[in-house]
Amino acid sequence: MADTEIPEADGRASVAHDEPLVLGPASRRVLALVRIVVGVLWLSNLGWKTPPHFGVLRNYVRDAVDHPVFGPYAWLAEHVILRHFGPFAWMVLFVESLLAACLMLGLCTRLFGIIGAIQAAFIGLSVAFTPGEWPWSYYLMVAVHVVVVATAAGRTWGLDELLRPVLRARRSRLSALLLRCT
Repeated sequence: MADTEIPEADGRASVAHDEPLVLGPASRRVLALVRIVVGVLWLSNLGWKTPPHFGVLRNYVRDAVDHPVFGPYAWLAEHVILRHFGPFAWMVLFVESLLAACLMLGLCTRLFGIIGAIQAAFIGLSVAFTPGEWPWSYYLMVAVHVVVVATAAGRTWGLDELLRPVLRARRSRLSALLLRCT
């Protein structure tokens, strides 16, 4: 669908607000590269979440208590997460591995973009005020995931591009739900 240009009173043209923004091939490729790089970011950060003790991850969760960003989250980290650290650590490893794989492959990109934004926000809540950390890195991590979600970055160079026609052809609630995730 092409953008509809509406002439302004001063003679300039603007895009109609009810028309979706259509990105050109170069923009879509750049967004696909951003999505892949974000997936590689998650993959590269798995190295310090090593089972069975997850020592570095435990230290980062401890930072949420020692250098609180948000009081209720610091309480949650101390009284829930650290007390049940083993299952929590395995869940983090699983979620971030899945995030890395799905973003790099462009699979259910919108869903995993949302999960990535939430995960980045929780990481920020844990370590943003730790000495030596740069809080803006966590804001940027959330923002880049929002871009991945908003632009459906898996529809170029991703499995979402291949899945969408198949999901559209099926008439089920599950297909409709999965279509929204792509």
